Amino acid sequence: MFVKEVTVKNQIGLHARPATFFIQKANEFKASIWIEKEDRRVNAKSLLGVLSLGIVGDTKIKIIADGTDEALAVDSLVRLVDSGFDNI
Repeated sequence: MFVKEVTVKNQIGLHARPATFFIQKANEFKASIWIEKEDRRVNAKSLLGVLSLGIVGDTKIKIIADGTDEALAVDSLVRLVDSGFDNI
């Protein structure tokens, strides 16, 4: 299992379009991936799950992966969040 904490920097957080790009990136990996906010954990490959967390700007989340490409998956998703979704 591989875990990193990241702060969502863009003001709208992980809503609609950014969440879709996050999920598309997560689905590129074989590992099981979750997003954790406070005490809730959801499947990072599920749009409804991600949206249900209500992640807004300046929110700290944990990205957790378990599987053969877990480190690569977490690092890639952290880079995407760190970019503020500027590259989409």
